[in-house]
Parts: sequence; C-alpha cells; structure tokens
Amino acid sequence: MSNQPHTDPVIDLLAPAYAALADRIWDTPELRYGETRSAGEQIATLRAAGFRVTEGLAGIPTAFMADWGADGPLIAFLGEFDALAGLSQAAGVAVKTPLEQGGNGHGCGHNLLGAGAMLAATALRDHLRDTGRAGRVRYYGCPAEEGGSGKTFMARAGVFDGVDAAFSWHPGSFNAVSPARSLANVQVYYRFHGRAAHAAASPELGRSALDAVELTSVGVQYLREHMPEKARIHSAITQTGGLSPNVVQDHAEALYLIRSPEPADALALFERVTRIARGAAMMTETEMTFEVDKACSSLLPNRVLDRLMQAELERLGNPGFDPEDHRFAAAIRDTLGPQDVGAAYRMFGIDPPAEAPILHEGTLPLAPETLILPGSTDVGDVSWQTPLTQCTAATCALGTPFHSWQLVAQGKSAMAHRGMIHAAKAMAGAAERLIADPALLAEARAEFAARTAARPYASPLPDDVLPPPLRQRAAQ
Repeated sequence: MSNQPHTDPVIDLLAPAYAALADRIWDTPELRYGETRSAGEQIATLRAAGFRVTEGLAGIPTAFMADWGADGPLIAFLGEFDALAGLSQAAGVAVKTPLEQGGNGHGCGHNLLGAGAMLAATALRDHLRDTGRAGRVRYYGCPAEEGGSGKTFMARAGVFDGVDAAFSWHPGSFNAVSPARSLANVQVYYRFHGRAAHAAASPELGRSALDAVELTSVGVQYLREHMPEKARIHSAITQTGGLSPNVVQDHAEALYLIRSPEPADALALFERVTRIARGAAMMTETEMTFEVDKACSSLLPNRVLDRLMQAELERLGNPGFDPEDHRFAAAIRDTLGPQDVGAAYRMFGIDPPAEAPILHEGTLPLAPETLILPGSTDVGDVSWQTPLTQCTAATCALGTPFHSWQLVAQGKSAMAHRGMIHAAKAMAGAAERLIADPALLAEARAEFAARTAARPYASPLPDDVLPPPLRQRAAQ
C-alpha cells in the first residue's frame, strides 16, 4: 500500500458537497431529539449515495444508521447534528451578532462533525466498491449528544452490536488524537412539592419547595470536599415555584449534572446527592421525587486504534489554511483572552507557549492514556461496545471556547471546511488501513476484549428510563 490512502482523492472530489451539507445543517440549528431537518438532510444525502438507511433506532425518531456492503469487517463512523440553545450567531462575523435573540446555534460544531463523518464513510465505501475489497461501512446518525446522551440510549438498545471498529472526530483548536478518557455522568431532576401560604400573614402554614432546592445546593457544596478529585457537580434551578416573593413556593425543581472519571463513581455520587435532596425535603417538610434524565459512560481507550489515527494525522500534516483563514481567525482571537488559549492547551495536558499560533497547522503528540478529557461524551458508551478512536481537527482560531458564539461564527467558514476535510481524511485513511491489515484489526479487538474482560459494559441508565421522545409519548 502506498503512503497515501486511496480515500484521499475521493474525499477531495466529494468535499464540496459535504461542506455544503455542513452549512445547511448550520442553517437549521435544532436541539436535542428535535433535529428532524438536520437528520433528514443527512438521510437524503446517504440514500442518494447508495446507502441503505434504517430510521428510528432505539425508538428515537432522529436516530438512524446507513449501511453499505455485505461481507467483511464492519467499520462504523459516528456523526452528530444537534445544536445548543442561546447561541444564535451570524456566520463569518467576529462580533457577537445573534441572528435570533435566544435562538439556537452550533456552538460545538456538530454541523461539521456529522458531515465530516459522512464524508469519511462515503469515501471508504467508494474505495471498497472500486477495488472490490471486502468490507462493510456504516454511518450512525446520533442525536442529542448535547444534554441528551442519545448514544447511551442507542447502546442500551444494542444498535452498535456487531461493529468491528468505530471512528469519530470533533471540531476544535488542534489536530490531534482525542484524549483517551472522559468523565462519566448522570443527569437528574430533583422535584420538591410543599404547601403554599401567604408569606407574611401565615408563613407558618407554608412548606417551601424553593427552600428545599436551596438547602440541596448547600448540602452539595459541603459534599464537594468529599468527592473524587476529578469529579464535578453542576446544577440549574429549572422551576422556582413562581415569581411572587409574598407566596411560599409550593413546587420547585433543580437539574443536576453529576460527573466522575469512573461510571461506578458517578453513580455513587448520584446516590449521595439524592440523599442530600431527601434530607433537604425532611428539613422543609416537603416531598421530593427525582427523575434520571440521561447518563453516559466514560471513554474506554483503545491504544491500537489511537496509534493508527496518530499516524494518519502525522501523514496528513498541514490542513492547508490560507491567508484569509488566518485573517478571520486573528479577528476571532482578538475577542478572546490568554486564558482561553491556555485552557485549550491544558485540555491536552500541554503548558501553553508564550506565543501561541492563530491556527494549529501541525499535529500534537499522542497524549498519555492517563489524560482525562474535562468533560463528558456519549461516545463513551460506544467505546465500551466496540474498539473506538477519535480525533480532533482544527476548525477554528486556537483557543476558541466550545459552546461560545465565537465557535458558531466560524462554523461555515472555509477554514472550518478545511478542518472537516482533514478529519475525514484521517478517519477514512485509518479505516482503510484497518481493513487492509486483518492482523491490526485483530490486535485492536484483542485489546478491547482484554479491557472489558473483568468489567463488561453496563448501561449507566436505569432500565425504566426511556429516551425523551418515548418518555413524552408515554406521558400523553
């Protein structure tokens, strides 16, 4: 095999169509489990390309898979397409300029993520078809990564069964193999029900649900001293019980997101927070109920595939940014601070240099397996069911924070498209080499088997927790 995978020129040929697809998804930013237009765009593109599409995976209307081939190893690519609330932003403008006040935006680049993974899948399919080499290609359309853990529900339903290896990527500041570990999490609603009363005339008759929410928060503050070092607990008060301060609030609700490096530790921490909420209910003489909304596992490393992806990124080298890319990225960098650049480097365990480049045009060294991504992803649940690796690709000014208007502003730019194509080449090239080398695939699967032998996958979701679309149907 030559040093340049055969999929590279195929990707160059297909790239304009998939860049246009990424832009169309950018134009229709939809939130978790409501991504009907974005999923529809991907499904239509895949069917036109000759893939067999199966919709409604795990009972989720926007979850689907697209297949090609009948024989050989099954290689999967994971794609996303969901947006974030409150991040509407005009494209190509280095000033905060919402298109719609309070509207949605692709603040994590998932418009690029899905289109880039589809581009890699299509290029690999074309290579296998043209060469006659045995192999099967599958693309998974995965909804609700942001706050929904769509892949966790899909994994529990068994939709990743039979996959021999999987690839994914994420837009970001660097060209690198993604950190091999992440934080598992549980997201849960705590709801308190009390008794309303006139806050001045008869406060003794009231039982404040809002007091219970606040006491839960106080209890969690004290818990922080006694939890694993890398664990995190975040919360939002989602219902306050009304806007009138002279009424004792008879209902209130808080949403907690509880994270830890190990799934068992996240679940144990969830139990501790639940006990705090029960204690707050006892102190206020209110009733407490809770509802698990979603959960996800930590990433399971596969260093065989990580090294393969590293080699592909090093082979590719420079993504090919031009002077206009640098000009726009510099304008974005002017809206950021040195702490943003430092945070981007530290995510990969690297001390930031005195002067960081505007755009990353090389490849970071492979990070140690001990490095933990300071966040969560439902890709983790897939990694416990099949060998998996991910890369990041530079699609924005170095230091651009995730979930920011600045990242949205760059989501339709030429440099974002270049980064997306760079990632597609890395994934497709790695997958091509994996199919061509059965011993390498066997090595990756042997590592996966060894890592899961003592601790096979167990869904972090309770059996009775339905995906939100099914939950809503059941409530009607």
